[in-house]
Amino acid sequence: MSTAAKLLARKQQLLERLQADSGPHEREQIERLLEEIETALELLDETGPGQSGDEQE
Repeated sequence: MSTAAKLLARKQQLLERLQADSGPHEREQIERLLEEIETALELLDETGPGQSGDEQE
């Protein structure tokens, strides 16, 4: 699974948790993690396909 796919899967999990009844502390933590994932996805998008180093495995 590529890095982008892993990030998108994690984002989906966090969004589902955010929709569930979560307390304010958990909501804040989830929102912070979502921001980090968005930043990582933007950086991957900027590097373009095949340039992330993920395909070297």
